[in-house]
Amino acid sequence: MGRDWIIDVLADLRSFARDNDLPMLRAQLEEAELVAQVEIASRALPDARHQSGDRDRMLGLTVKSGPVRRT
Repeated sequence: MGRDWIIDVLADLRSFARDNDLPMLRAQLEEAELVAQVEIASRALPDARHQSGDRDRMLGLTVKSGPVRRT
């Protein structure tokens, strides 16, 4: 089994959020799906570990080590 299954799971959760009028959750799930697609695609690159910094900068992502806390 590959990693693509997570895209289907996120799509199902997004549908649930849409059907249950949870717009903020839906927006977060859309973002999570994009992140998953980028990370899955980056794993397909032959030298993904060395390119991740460039990819993150191109996407405007700030990568921090450790847990992320949202307030």
